[in-house]
Amino acid sequence: MQKLSTVLVVGVGLIGTSIALALRSGGVTVALSDVDEDAVRLARELRAGEPWQGEPVDLGVLAVPPDLIAEVLADLQKRGAARAYTDVASVKAEPTAAAARLGCDLTTFVPGHPLAGRERSGPAAARADLFLGRPWALCPEPGTSADALRLARELISLCGGKEVTVGAREHDEAVALVSHAPHVVSAAVAAALQGADGHEPDHRPVAMELAGQGLRDVTRIAGGDVRLWRAILAGNALPVADAVDGIARDLARSAAALRIGDLDAISDLLQRGISGRGRIPGKHGEPARDYAVLQVVLQDRPGELGRLFNASGLAEVNIEDVRLEHSPGLPVAVAEISVRPQDSGRLTDALRFHGWHVSTT
Repeated sequence: MQKLSTVLVVGVGLIGTSIALALRSGGVTVALSDVDEDAVRLARELRAGEPWQGEPVDLGVLAVPPDLIAEVLADLQKRGAARAYTDVASVKAEPTAAAARLGCDLTTFVPGHPLAGRERSGPAAARADLFLGRPWALCPEPGTSADALRLARELISLCGGKEVTVGAREHDEAVALVSHAPHVVSAAVAAALQGADGHEPDHRPVAMELAGQGLRDVTRIAGGDVRLWRAILAGNALPVADAVDGIARDLARSAAALRIGDLDAISDLLQRGISGRGRIPGKHGEPARDYAVLQVVLQDRPGELGRLFNASGLAEVNIEDVRLEHSPGLPVAVAEISVRPQDSGRLTDALRFHGWHVSTT
């Protein structure tokens, strides 16, 4: 059986270039194509591949916005660019329907969606390990050819992803809840910060002076590319609207409860929030675990994190997760380290021995 040896990546942004880098590390020959020639040059300098010269390949990967999938697929199929095709858009039903309307051969097309990304965009932000252990949805149709499906699965394997086979509409409803609606909500919270602007050009409002890690966590994903998110939301509008409606109802009930002092209603929402968060998978897709969290005060100087990790290694404690919270105006930060509960005491003693201030939560 012929293995995947040549791939064309169309669209060399964050996802496309990351796929190209992962494939190159697996020995696959990668060709690159993008309407932005500067992006292709940068991806080439990153050794993600070489500019496409029109030669046919095993698999074409469409890393373009969802509203362009059908048009690009139709063009590539007319040119005989690849034996099979897949895409990486976060919307599946509408692009596939649009491809059918354009007369594309859907037997050679396997809609796909790697659930991985970063707040940064463009080829410069790409990483070969972006997809390691991450879910990668495949939405084959009943008529999808076995060869196309095999090539798409091999792509996922080479990138280190975890295949999840799902219907296109079920996929869109799921990502509306876990990805698209959260982005809208995050943007709404971030947009509310505009009301905290000071009246003087150099004045920083009190709200911004008091901003902490919670605000950063909630608004982290709000910095996404507007054009891309317009296309995503347009392609999945109704499922996203339903999800946002549900969240809005909870928020409206919470506002009404707060105005009349109904703390039971608020407690109910908070408790449901805890339960819902507990359903999010933890490391490697396993059920989320309860970890002990150590708070370590770090000086803002070179090598401090390296010393911290080295001390943890000497104590033979694996750090399950770490996050940093900087103190505005102060040359210190707090590292929140998650470890297994049984390792908490040993690591606390080790870090204190090396001179760090440590507290537990």
